[in-house]
Amino acid sequence: MNERPLGELRAPALTLFDLDHTLLAGDSDVLWCDFLMDQGVLDRATFAPRNADMAARYQAATVGVQAFADFYVGTLAGRTALQWEPLRQAFLATHIVPRIGPAARALVRQHLEAGDLVVLTTATNRFITELTAQHLGIAHLIATEVEAADGVFTGRTRGTLNMREGKVARLHEWLAERGAQLPQFTSTAYSDSANDLPLLQAVDCAVAVNPDPRLREVAAQRGWESINL
Repeated sequence: MNERPLGELRAPALTLFDLDHTLLAGDSDVLWCDFLMDQGVLDRATFAPRNADMAARYQAATVGVQAFADFYVGTLAGRTALQWEPLRQAFLATHIVPRIGPAARALVRQHLEAGDLVVLTTATNRFITELTAQHLGIAHLIATEVEAADGVFTGRTRGTLNMREGKVARLHEWLAERGAQLPQFTSTAYSDSANDLPLLQAVDCAVAVNPDPRLREVAAQRGWESINL
């Protein structure tokens, strides 16, 4: 009996990257708000304390997913994508690109060159993060979706939020749209946050990246690899 080549026996690889504090040294939502305050779009005196409080509650996993998403998506309200575009491009150049280090870029490139199906999956909204995905050469993005009416952002989200258990639900939806299921792949997920434990538990290989204290503890208990980028 002829044996099949090993390459035919190996399941295709699916690699999932979280963005904030994983590939990016910082949080996209927080940085976006900092940028808007620098630009005078948001009033620093009133908004900065609210921004810091929300960031702390997210890190502590004490904020509800809808409250978190609404807070940041609300910054887009009242303008169209076209009206935001110059600021979005400037934000990418000044606040995002300098915070993606060589090790993070090399890791993404390694998986892309290996032929993996690479996905950037983030709780931050699509409008803010799609340029980051493009910059990294990642063609597939799963993010929190924003609502628009007559082309104007309403400041509300739509659909399942891509956060905590929602990241798993959105991943299954995304794969189903492509006629695939998660068990068909050898799957790996990279994240820094205990907020992503549902996703990390759903894949074959979980990698803790610059992990927060709770994720560091869980990773040690479960024998997950832990790396710093």
